[in-house]
Amino acid sequence: MNDRPRLHLDRVTAPDTPPERWLVVLHGIYGAGRNWGSVARRFVRERPAWGALLVDLRQHGASRGFSPPHTVAAAADDVVEAIRASDVETHAILGHSFGGKVALVATRVGIPGLRQAWVVDSTPGTREPEGSAWDMLAILRRNPGPFDARDGAVDALRGEGLPLPLARWMATNVEEEGGVYRWRIDADDMEALLRSFFAEDAWDVLEAPPEGVSVHVVKAEDSSVLDEAACERVEQAGRREGRVHLHRVSGGHWVNADNPDALHALLLEHLA
Repeated sequence: MNDRPRLHLDRVTAPDTPPERWLVVLHGIYGAGRNWGSVARRFVRERPAWGALLVDLRQHGASRGFSPPHTVAAAADDVVEAIRASDVETHAILGHSFGGKVALVATRVGIPGLRQAWVVDSTPGTREPEGSAWDMLAILRRNPGPFDARDGAVDALRGEGLPLPLARWMATNVEEEGGVYRWRIDADDMEALLRSFFAEDAWDVLEAPPEGVSVHVVKAEDSSVLDEAACERVEQAGRREGRVHLHRVSGGHWVNADNPDALHALLLEHLA
């Protein structure tokens, strides 16, 4: 008997239309599959032959109880295993930020039938740990809870200087347990995943995609996650391979919230 936990998956489909092919969607660090629900629902309404599989990555959302090591490679293996167990015809995988690198590594591992990999405002390369997601670890550790209410977590995060929308979004990671609200994400697990993200080099997938797979990289113009040197490297791979594409869209890192129309248009154009 296999007691290994499985990833939580939400299926999004058009009414009364069994999907012929699927888009697997991976969220960023501290997120959950539901963060991409509106993008997925809008897409399948206009492309009813497609379904979307919204994944909660390991130690996020409802996908808990996974054993260390918590790495990008382990997260990618989880995703590939979940896709195979779901028995869906996966033609595309899309990942945002942390999930973008997981999508690239899952593409490297091998997803049967995959035709496209989408990387939304994520870097394929390595660098020293830094940035707002990294800084959030210290904030979580300074505010371990429990809280009397969800608003207590929001207030604590606001006290750290976080804007109200970000504080409210982070507070979706607390849940009621025994009359109080506790974090359902573990700072140590998040740190391990982030350290692996910064250390994992996935340029090989972009510069030599698997046979039959094209890679689409979405650069948010107001975000510094993917710098111009990386953009040029993506474009060079595209000129060399013909199956790597860079798309620039206005807005910040949270493309699904900042510019969903541009993302929707790209998906409609390239996912037939």
